[in-house]
Amino acid sequence: MHYWVRATPSDFGGTLPQSRSGHTSVNIGKSKIVVFGGLVDKKFLSDIAVFDIENGLWFQPECTGIGSDGQVGPSPRAFHIAISIDCHMFIFGGRSSSKRLGDFWVLDTDIWQWSELTSFGDLPSPRDFAAASAIGNRKIVMYGGWDGKKWLSDVFILDTISLEWMELSVSGSLPPPRCGHTATMVEKRLLVYGGRGGGGPIMGDLWALKGLIEEENETPGWTQLKLPGQSPSPRCGHTVTSGGHYLLLFGGHGTGGWLSRYDIYHNDCVVLDRVSVHWKRLPTTNDPPPARAYHSVTCIGSRYLLFGGFDGKMTYGDLWWLVPEDDPIAKRVPASPPKVIPENKDLAMGNDRLQSAIEEIQMENSSVSELQKRLEISVSLSTPKLQIIDESEDKEFLELASQLIGKRAGSNGQAAEALREHWAKSTPRSVLLKELGPLLRDYQRLITHHHIAKVGFNLLAPESGFPRKEAFKFYHVRNASQLRMDDIPTLLAEYRQLVSDSKKG
Repeated sequence: MHYWVRATPSDFGGTLPQSRSGHTSVNIGKSKIVVFGGLVDKKFLSDIAVFDIENGLWFQPECTGIGSDGQVGPSPRAFHIAISIDCHMFIFGGRSSSKRLGDFWVLDTDIWQWSELTSFGDLPSPRDFAAASAIGNRKIVMYGGWDGKKWLSDVFILDTISLEWMELSVSGSLPPPRCGHTATMVEKRLLVYGGRGGGGPIMGDLWALKGLIEEENETPGWTQLKLPGQSPSPRCGHTVTSGGHYLLLFGGHGTGGWLSRYDIYHNDCVVLDRVSVHWKRLPTTNDPPPARAYHSVTCIGSRYLLFGGFDGKMTYGDLWWLVPEDDPIAKRVPASPPKVIPENKDLAMGNDRLQSAIEEIQMENSSVSELQKRLEISVSLSTPKLQIIDESEDKEFLELASQLIGKRAGSNGQAAEALREHWAKSTPRSVLLKELGPLLRDYQRLITHHHIAKVGFNLLAPESGFPRKEAFKFYHVRNASQLRMDDIPTLLAEYRQLVSDSKKG
């Protein structure tokens, strides 16, 4: 069990860093955390803020080192990469105003001196929203980004001793180009998750790249991983932080709906367990920080420190601890029931299926109400009192049915059955936008008439014939505008089963 605890002034000495998003935050050994750059109120930053872990002190070092523009240190920027190796922090790229940057810097944190580096080899193009990770204590691997015209899918390796860049030639299938993703070295593989891709979709895929360790003599290649468990929703601008045998994913930006899109910012914690190799939700016992993206999360022993970020309206400057229950900081939190997302939702469905299902729905509505407050968006889930329109009163449904069979219709009932057969045989691409509303309503009608009437509100019952964890996924969706494009195949598959069940019943 973990606790979110907002940091208080007593946690730190010194001057706290100002609000920002799009910054970087790296661990320098176990002694300090270095925050660089970012964006606040359309102003790009170039300052350094350092957290001395042992003394609990924030300070701003006076850095030296003049670059080609005559100024000390890198120019103001955000959405760059920063990687630490030993006592050095390497900086590449980013954005300043509308300009993508391609300069390369290193900060020696022992003497707080910047150096602008002249590198060699296959130089990467200027970019922002790339992601990178250290390979051992000498090399850096960087993947993807946005160059102002296109999403990128190239892989570069930098030798920090020789300062030579090498573009990695990768054979086989490749991940779609992207930006705003994360890239994390785990053992001998680079794991890439999420991001925004070509054409703008936000992705939720996980890829592993091999062939980065010279001694292994592996041919570089990508593999898409589909791991079991409760995987995170598609997102960009999230963080993935390595701690122990977990990778902790927090926050990020996504979209909801399909016909009418709206932004969603996340504040959930999902961990990738490196031992069991599956996703799971991290159980926490209290309210998490406000949802955000383009923040930073760093690991300090068994603690995680969250700083900054942006939620579409506001730039944050708050600091939050995420700590295990035996941490002294956790004692500040008043006792409250744990907010655990169960691995298997039907475990609570005992003999009294109806009562348990109603309680679950009430809990869902409470969660959504909190989501509305935090995100200031309109999200609706239905209750057990969901209004089901009778087939004879669903004008859109009957009009579509009549158009389908024309003069062959002997009655509305025959027309309805013909339309159901048509949808049952349809592919996701063949379903028209105007059909989604009537299709969703008929899906809910069939559930109500042929399943709830038999087994009550337990929509996860084994009698439904559906896999328990996914049964009737869209029953509580109020209108088709809340559907996403990737929901349509699942909706059609469930509808097809419902039509088949209705014939048997």
